[in-house]
Amino acid sequence: MAILRGPHLHTPLTLLTSDRDALSRVDPAMVAPGDDARYLVTRAGAAALREDEDGLLRPALETADPRGSTHQPLVLLGRRQGLRILAVEVPEPSAELDDPGRDLRDLRHVADALDSADADLTLAAVAMGTWHRSMRHCPLCGGLLEPDVGGWVLRCREDGTEHFPRTDPAVIMAVRDDADRLLLARNTNFRGRFHSVLAGFVEPGESLEGAVAREVAEEVGVDVEEVQYVGSQPWPFPRSLMLGFRAWVPGSTELTLQDDEIAEASWFSREELEDVLKAGQIELPGPASLGRALIDDWRHGQER
Repeated sequence: MAILRGPHLHTPLTLLTSDRDALSRVDPAMVAPGDDARYLVTRAGAAALREDEDGLLRPALETADPRGSTHQPLVLLGRRQGLRILAVEVPEPSAELDDPGRDLRDLRHVADALDSADADLTLAAVAMGTWHRSMRHCPLCGGLLEPDVGGWVLRCREDGTEHFPRTDPAVIMAVRDDADRLLLARNTNFRGRFHSVLAGFVEPGESLEGAVAREVAEEVGVDVEEVQYVGSQPWPFPRSLMLGFRAWVPGSTELTLQDDEIAEASWFSREELEDVLKAGQIELPGPASLGRALIDDWRHGQER
């Protein structure tokens, strides 16, 4: 299989605007309340947001510690304009923790409305909140875990082992044939007419390119012979890192669908795709997703 090098694709939600100040995480004072602290509240994939005059969503940073008398961990997200930005994952709704003026929105559904300058901050807050919510006990001995290193490490009280946030790499690929048609599919879990490019998780001991070829062969039964990495995107729902590729199938384009995974799949020319979109026969991913960026890269780009 040939591995190609090409132009990097502009990917949504990847603009880096915050200083993560990772070296300061070891200082316990960095997660202590103070006048220079601002708090970003999250809950189960949702973040506290506010809408600006342009209709864009931005993090709603609070000046008061939102934890009340609880002991929810704080996570040092970094610094912005001299202020420490701390993430707080709050548990289920409670009279003590819930501010009636706080607007918690599911980030998966509103990510395309985020101000690009705030995406990295908000995604990190949701990702870390999800990790703290799911990791309560040591996977080795079952002991309770307590936060350390600015909330980026969980340390077992019993055996002292350290546990770190998990990110699952997943490949997502715009597969083309010799006629420069694009392959789109509807996963069995997709709603209605929703179609996208193929994607799947990288397995242990597997290269990214190998994962692209394996997933395409498994899901639609064609052989990829050339792949080209184009960019990545954090997708913390709950903890993925999407790695984008262009890929080419130079041989047979006959599709054999994986019964329990792919409900339907087809090759589209640019004209054919525009026709079915206008007719409302299929829907594409939202503009915040790497899948949509890969599709639009092909729709509006030059033929290979």
